[in-house]
Amino acid sequence: MTSDPAVLEQLRAMQEHDVPVRGGRTLAYVYDSGLADADEIGRAAVAAYAGANGLDPTAFPSLLTMENELVGFACDLLDAPESTVGTVTSGGTESVLLAVQTARDAHPQIERPRMVLPATAHAAFHKAAHYFGVEPVVVPVAEDHRAHPDRMASAIDDRTVLVVASAPSYAHGVVDPVTSVAAAAAARGVRCHVDACIGGWVLPYATRLGRPVPAWTFAVDGVTSISVDLHKYAYAPKGTSILLHRAPELRRPQFFASARWPGYTMLNSTMQSTKSGGPLAGAWAVVRQIGDAGYLELNRRMLAGVDALVAAIDRIDALHTVARPDSTLVVFGTDDSCDVFTLTDLLSRAGWYVQPQLSFAGEPPTIHLSVSPATQVDAFVGALRDAVAEAVRVGPAQVSPDIAEFVRALDAATLTDEDFAGLLAAVGMDGDGGLPESMATVNALLDIAAPALREALLTAYLDRLARPVRRRHTVEP
Repeated sequence: MTSDPAVLEQLRAMQEHDVPVRGGRTLAYVYDSGLADADEIGRAAVAAYAGANGLDPTAFPSLLTMENELVGFACDLLDAPESTVGTVTSGGTESVLLAVQTARDAHPQIERPRMVLPATAHAAFHKAAHYFGVEPVVVPVAEDHRAHPDRMASAIDDRTVLVVASAPSYAHGVVDPVTSVAAAAAARGVRCHVDACIGGWVLPYATRLGRPVPAWTFAVDGVTSISVDLHKYAYAPKGTSILLHRAPELRRPQFFASARWPGYTMLNSTMQSTKSGGPLAGAWAVVRQIGDAGYLELNRRMLAGVDALVAAIDRIDALHTVARPDSTLVVFGTDDSCDVFTLTDLLSRAGWYVQPQLSFAGEPPTIHLSVSPATQVDAFVGALRDAVAEAVRVGPAQVSPDIAEFVRALDAATLTDEDFAGLLAAVGMDGDGGLPESMATVNALLDIAAPALREALLTAYLDRLARPVRRRHTVEP
């Protein structure tokens, strides 16, 4: 059977509706090195290993070789002792899930385990809590948005199996005081995990470039595990991450084995059994292609862009940065003259894709930028100035008082399909879950809702989106 060019043509046509993954105009979801050769070798490696199965390293020893070399690169980057071991996972969320599961299973005697999280810890930890029955003890952060060491220490008790810190936190882009947090955990004999999924391939180079970075790696006593994503600032194809443990005995509860059936003995290092070798091979190829010197130069260029962007934002009337970034995440807010959600829409229409963050715990909504080496900072700043001026002119997205009252009266636990359908119609969205031309009103509506109701509304929306497309074909006799 020959390949049908119409299929690839259809793929390209569908991709036209996606945000661009290259070109530096998407400041969320993707991480663009700007290196065509790295992209090319990554895609070629994924294709070459798409059919390889990571389930059994004895059948595909090349995958084991690549995994061990990637883990070794990460160990060297993160000041890991010789005892350190690691595993390549499918992404940051799986790395976090495994860190929590491993901490839980290391203490089977604790019937109702807990983990201590700063309020800024990634939502993946709450997902892990939901999946694995580990109660999250959420601790308010300090005014600078960093974990508060004394509060974290006070939250540790006899049921605590894990304490978490971020390097940096996603919502604000700042590194927690890992030295103090890890010391408090170690004093109670508790594991400390550092979520460096977004900063792990940046912060070590920032340190080498002479930038002030709080200590956070395995050089900090008490840090027992670290997660770092390769498909973020290592610029590997989606999706690969690495979970490192300081010693093999700390990793051992992560593994799953079962010989309790008549088939092969199942042995897994991650949550997956069968897994394509493509992402692992793609990551290995990209890391080899760019290399240590290449990453140093990419980070030099990128962090200079961050500095320029922060300075420019602080010079624009109506805008302010929320925190001085320790890494590549820039978060800014607006004053009352400029609506965050209107501004986000205007930037999108101008071909710049940014991520709005809803208000939370008394903090107003913000805009989140993930800066990459390919980010066109000067062009973005020009577009941002124009969009701010237009947002001030047109005013904020409006939610009618009746709809606002209706939303505030909804109970997340009893949300009905009729309630949701009414809200969709009110904000101009069709019953099939299609998006309106403007998302500002939708975001303004979600911003009114309490977190539990946001979850319920977005879950209902995802359910509407994820419905099968049926193509019934007659079979010729």
